[in-house]
Amino acid sequence: MWRVYVLRSTAQGARVSAVSPADSRLLSFSDSRFDRWWDMQGEWVEAPNLRRGGESGVKLLPALAAGRPRLYSKQQVGHTYRSLLHPFGRPTVLREEQALQVCEELGVPVPRRVFCAARRHAGQWQALLITEELQGYVSLQDWYAEPISMLQRHAVLQQLAQVLWRLHQGRRQHGCLYAKHIYVRVDGAQALVALLDLEKSRRRLLRGPAVSHDLDQLQRHRGAMPDVDWQYLVNCYNSLSAGSEDSTHAT
Repeated sequence: MWRVYVLRSTAQGARVSAVSPADSRLLSFSDSRFDRWWDMQGEWVEAPNLRRGGESGVKLLPALAAGRPRLYSKQQVGHTYRSLLHPFGRPTVLREEQALQVCEELGVPVPRRVFCAARRHAGQWQALLITEELQGYVSLQDWYAEPISMLQRHAVLQQLAQVLWRLHQGRRQHGCLYAKHIYVRVDGAQALVALLDLEKSRRRLLRGPAVSHDLDQLQRHRGAMPDVDWQYLVNCYNSLSAGSEDSTHAT
């Protein structure tokens, strides 16, 4: 049997990976670092729930230093997905971490990655994904519960269309595009939008299926967004697509 560790620290810009037999000693640095994050105390904001043959939950951790954002720790045991490349299962946080990296490259705002690792322990996968809190942001679902002006709504929807267009230009599908997974921040006339929960994100051969899947899903799970705002969002998205020379056919 083999143990697989995948570690990433964006703070240092370094990636450490090790694959070694179970009967050999792994780098103590890797093991101890994983244990420190795994054992860190925090408040469960999403209690561990059973699915995908294991359990997964999210803890809110304190900031590591004054003035720094708090952290979210997605902690999983035996929570895996299967694919042609990984027929025996692989922790879903590794797929999510890869999606976050792709989003960064596409210019799609997502939470900043701090640490990601997975290991085999007592015959089961243990996996962690640590990200920074999006300070000043609220979910689109909660934002619509607040008093907001038409100017603010239009600013947010224009920015959301831009973010989704960038994602789909990279032939990337979010996969779980609900209002609760879209986070917004409004500073005066400026709107910022970020995407969360990319655990089911994947690359598509063509942009069309990614666009259809995500927009159809968001239409069904847009929460309190009124029809007039939904149509405005679609119009903004279509305007961006029309301005792209190769918006109809992907190469």
